[in-house]
Amino acid sequence: MKKLFVAVLLSAISISSYAQFSSGGFSLSENSLYWGARFGVTGAKLTGNLDLGMKAGMTLAGVVGIRLSESTPVFLESGLYYTERGGKKNKRSVSYNGLEIPLLVKYGFQVDEFAILPFLGPYFSYAVSGKAKIAGEGGKTVEVGAFDEKKWTGLKRANMGFKVGVGAEYNKLYLEVGYQLGVTDISKNGNNEAINGKVDDISIKSNAFFMNFGVNF
Repeated sequence: MKKLFVAVLLSAISISSYAQFSSGGFSLSENSLYWGARFGVTGAKLTGNLDLGMKAGMTLAGVVGIRLSESTPVFLESGLYYTERGGKKNKRSVSYNGLEIPLLVKYGFQVDEFAILPFLGPYFSYAVSGKAKIAGEGGKTVEVGAFDEKKWTGLKRANMGFKVGVGAEYNKLYLEVGYQLGVTDISKNGNNEAINGKVDDISIKSNAFFMNFGVNF
């Protein structure tokens, strides 16, 4: 059963803009508030020694942004995300839920009535719950805590990486697609016997494709 956790970050920030930059009737004026809500899906996987393939998950978020330049449509966007991550391969799987804060630089340009917004930046996340299904004695699958290094290698709760993608906005409606590349080794480097039958140091990284839909105000 998937757990739902709604985390919305709302903040009043005055931003400088010019009226010509708009999308479907929504413009960022000098005193406007730039914030939004997001709902989406992810296709996450764990790479490295564990090497688990794609696993579907959900995203819920609230975002807020500020314009960085009066002369060009460059924005800094952050927010608070609830994300579901992990990986799955055959009978083995890892699932964990976390909170994430990105720090994205966006550049906007107009295409007819659409605003196109490529973006890039780091993100920081912390896992709050999770479980893993691993190979036990006799080849049976057993369920353990995702962060319990006493029963398998275990994962670290803290993680960071980079997000890259592109968004499109029309009349306050917003859609984005992108990729998250984890750069932190989230393995606790514990006993690897449950994974490949020998004890050694291992490395695990979390990556994901994502697609989010929402509104901007």
